[in-house]
Amino acid sequence: MSAGPQRFRAVIFDLDGTLLDSLRDIADSMNAVLQRLGCPVHPLEDYKRLVGDGVAALLENALPAGSTRRHSLEEVGRMLGQEYVHNWNRHTRPYPGIPEMLDSLQARGVRLNILSNKLDEFTRLAAETFLSRWRFDKVIGFRPDLPRKPDPAGALFIAQAAGIPASDFLYLGDSDTDMQTAAAAGMFSVGALWGFRTEEELRAHGAKSLVRRPGEVLRFFNGDPKG
Repeated sequence: MSAGPQRFRAVIFDLDGTLLDSLRDIADSMNAVLQRLGCPVHPLEDYKRLVGDGVAALLENALPAGSTRRHSLEEVGRMLGQEYVHNWNRHTRPYPGIPEMLDSLQARGVRLNILSNKLDEFTRLAAETFLSRWRFDKVIGFRPDLPRKPDPAGALFIAQAAGIPASDFLYLGDSDTDMQTAAAAGMFSVGALWGFRTEEELRAHGAKSLVRRPGEVLRFFNGDPKG
């Protein structure tokens, strides 16, 4: 699988599992809520499949059946927010190779964007904290005016705002949700194998190419940095 001769002008990144290794902070926060509710907690590895589709899906996936009889999902969601606000930056960091990849893309004049199912306020906060060295045109998390991925609305909004055809975008993500979003938006999907999901899942959901290290992304863009 490869991009062929095309060289892309812009990129949309997923955040968690693609740019940032945030799994432990999410897991610690959710497990703290489960402990408060008297529910079984999950090992860290399980969170690789529990996350990715937004807070509501995380709650539904992590909570045992019948556990919302005493507490509504909305209430448990508030509890998770209270925990995450204290945990979100304890262990979260860019994956190895991400800073160098972003440096190279920015030097090539590639337009950078982030689209996440993480709540918008935390998406922006994470980008400002860990990725402030680079200029992103749009940093968008889940918000009421845009359906969450895999609906392509967010990706198409980014393309429209940039004035660049969707076909000129590379979409880098680590999950089935990301691959489906890219396909629905008409963007070139690349699966990040350092993230939360498996190679088999990414292939099964239409990844047009796979990369094992962030630096491999550069082959899809013009070879010589500007300047």
